[in-house]
Amino acid sequence: MATVIFFQKPGCATNARQIQALNAAGHNIIAKDILTEPWTSEELRRFFGNAPVVSWFNQAASRIKSGEVNPNMTDAPRALALMLGDPLLIRRPLIDVDGSRCAGFDHELVLTLLDRKTPVDLEGCAHDANETRCPQL
Repeated sequence: MATVIFFQKPGCATNARQIQALNAAGHNIIAKDILTEPWTSEELRRFFGNAPVVSWFNQAASRIKSGEVNPNMTDAPRALALMLGDPLLIRRPLIDVDGSRCAGFDHELVLTLLDRKTPVDLEGCAHDANETRCPQL
């Protein structure tokens, strides 16, 4: 099976369930803290591929929900700068399997890892998208 580098927000119940699903499928998970990873723009950018910039963002982040950050009005360089300054804005999880990368749990890479049996409740925040209820570091 695969070794999966899984960038998560520690304490996030949804990320914990996602890791459980990958473990149950027989994969080796290396969990890392998305909030303390020393990201560079170039490294972070590799997880987003050709996806539209708006999809790079964690829509449950309080700065997005409050309207302070508007992903629809943000270009790639500005999005990366915002995310480097506030990793809570990054869509989770970030996944790396042998250099194949994605952001979020609804991508082909993840479906392949789970033999196309991804439970539908493994993508959104377990706290009704209320970022403030998830444990902070």
